[in-house]
Amino acid sequence: MKSEHIDRPAILAELNAAFYRYEQALVSNDIAVLDELFWHDARTVRYGAGENLYGIEAIRDFRLHRPSQGLDRTLENTTLTTFGEDMGIACTEFRREGSTKIGRQTQTWVRLPCGWRIVAAHVSLMEG
Repeated sequence: MKSEHIDRPAILAELNAAFYRYEQALVSNDIAVLDELFWHDARTVRYGAGENLYGIEAIRDFRLHRPSQGLDRTLENTTLTTFGEDMGIACTEFRREGSTKIGRQTQTWVRLPCGWRIVAAHVSLMEG
């Protein structure tokens, strides 16, 4: 891919808006927006800190049953990169108050006819 197709400003701005909309929904436990921003497909994958979720139904079930307290976090070292007009990667580290662990999150985003959606995500924790 030619470098002029990577991080085109308008496309990167769209992905940034989608990523930070997801982040706001995550910390406020806005399940409707979280659901909206994942691809509604059985091929969607989310590897969490303690669970492997295959398909949108498993992801929805996880969201409905996880605790809604203690979701606030601070992001660090966030990078977003777009490739062409329809694909991007978001990587970030996060910390939660009262925890020594460093969280890591990677999301693969694709622009579908319905808008930017997460098609794969991975969350892990490591000692800080």
